[in-house]
Amino acid sequence: MAKSPPWGLRWRSSTLFILSTVGIGLFTDIFLYSLVIPILPFILQDRIALPADQIQSAVSGLLAAYAAAQVLFAFPAGVITDRLSARRTPFLVGLVALLAGTLTLGLGQSVAVLAIARVLQGLSAAVVWTVGFVLVLDTVGPDNLGKTNGTIFAFISTGGLVAPVLGGVVYQKSGYGGIFGMSFAILAVDFVMRLLLIEKKVAAQWQPPSSSPSSTVDRDNDREHQGERATGPSEDASEDEPLLGRKEELGSFKIPEDRYHWAEGVPLLYCFQNPRLLIAQLLALIQATLFGAFDATVPTEAQELFGFNSLNAGLLFIALVLPYLLLGAVAGWAVDRYGTKPISVVGFGYLVPVLVLLHWVRPGGTTQIIIYCVFLALCGVGLGIIGSISIVESSQVVRLYEMANPGLFGANGPYAQLYGIGSVVFSLGLTIGPLISGGLKDRIGYGNMNIVAAASCAVTAVLCYVYVGGKPKVLKKN
Repeated sequence: MAKSPPWGLRWRSSTLFILSTVGIGLFTDIFLYSLVIPILPFILQDRIALPADQIQSAVSGLLAAYAAAQVLFAFPAGVITDRLSARRTPFLVGLVALLAGTLTLGLGQSVAVLAIARVLQGLSAAVVWTVGFVLVLDTVGPDNLGKTNGTIFAFISTGGLVAPVLGGVVYQKSGYGGIFGMSFAILAVDFVMRLLLIEKKVAAQWQPPSSSPSSTVDRDNDREHQGERATGPSEDASEDEPLLGRKEELGSFKIPEDRYHWAEGVPLLYCFQNPRLLIAQLLALIQATLFGAFDATVPTEAQELFGFNSLNAGLLFIALVLPYLLLGAVAGWAVDRYGTKPISVVGFGYLVPVLVLLHWVRPGGTTQIIIYCVFLALCGVGLGIIGSISIVESSQVVRLYEMANPGLFGANGPYAQLYGIGSVVFSLGLTIGPLISGGLKDRIGYGNMNIVAAASCAVTAVLCYVYVGGKPKVLKKN
C-alpha cells in the first residue's frame, strides 16, 4: 500500500518555501556570526576575566578558529552531501552544530571552551553554505541560478548589517541574556523551517505517474538548453553549423579515460584544469576580499575622520549594503539573461573608478559624511553587480563536464563538492581581506589602499573578458 502524502506537501515542497528556508538558514549563520563579533571582547573581559593585554590575541584566535573550521569541513561536507539521497539531513545536522556552538558560547567559562564553540559554528557554516546552494540548484535549475542567488545574497546581507547594531543595543539594555535569547529565537524559526522542508525530488514520489514521461523529456530538453547557455554567447557556432559547433564545444569537456586515475574518487578535481573554473573561484576570492576590506577599514576610517563610535560606524554600512540589497535580484537576472561574461566585465570594471573615489574622502562635518556615504553606496552597486557571477559560472562549467561525461560524477552530480570548495575560497577571502586591507591602510593610507583594490578589480575585469563564459570570438580567431 502506497504511503499517503505528508501534511502540507504542496507548500512544504514549493519553490518559495524551499528558497525561503535556505535564505533563513544562511541569514541565521551570517546574523549570529556578526552578532557575536562585537561582544567577544566583553565576554573575554567580563566573564572569562582575561587580562586586557591578552584580549586582542584571544579575539583573533577565536575568529581564526571559526574560519579554520569552515575551511576544514566545507569540502568533506560537499563530498558527503553528494553521496546522500536527501539534502535535508546534512542541512539539519548543520543547524544542530550551530545550536550547540551558540549554547556553548553562551555558557563557556574559558577561552578553550569558547574556541570549541567557534569551531562548531564554523562547522555549521561549512555545511549550511554548501548544502544550501545545492538545494537552490536542485530547486530552480541553472537557468534561474543568477537571479535566485542574487536575491538570496541580497537578503542575507541584511543579517550582517543589522546584527552589529542590534547586538550593541541589546547588549547595553539586556546584557548577555538578551543577546543569546535573541539568538535562540532566530534558531528556533530556522529549525522549524528546515524540519518542515520537503525537497522536490522527494515530493515527486507523490506526483501522478502520468507526469513522469513528460517531465523526463522536459529535463532532457532543459539539459540541452543548459549546455547551450553554459558556453555563453561568445561561443555560439555559426548559423550554418550550430549543432556541430555545440557538439565540438561539449567534446572539449570530455575527460579522457586514461586521466581518471589521478582524480579517482573526486573527479571534480579534474575540472579545475579548466581556466574558467579557476577564474570563477578567483572572482569569489576577490569579492570576499572586498567584503573583508570594507568590514575592517570602514569603522576605523570613520572613527579617524569623523570621530564616530561603533554604533555610528555600523550605520555607515547601510549605505554600502542597501544598493546591494536592492540590486541583487536585478543583477542576477542580468547574469541569467545576458551571460556571465558581460556582467562580470561591467561589474569589476565599474568598481575601478568608484573605489578610486574613496581616495578623496576627507575629515569634516556633515558634508564629508554624506560624500563618504555616497561613495560607499556606489561601491555597494558594484558589489551587487558581481554578487552571483562566481557561483553561476562555476555551476555552468561543471554542468558541461557532467553532460560530456555521463555517470562520472554520480547520480547527484558534484555540486555540493563544488560549493564546498567555493565556501572555502570565500572564507579565505573574508580572512585575508581584513589582513591585507588593514596592513595597506597602516602603510600607505586609506586612499592608496583603495587604489590598490581598484587595480585588482581592473586586472580581474580583464581576466573576466578573456576567460569567463569562454574565450571571446576575437581571441578565438587569433
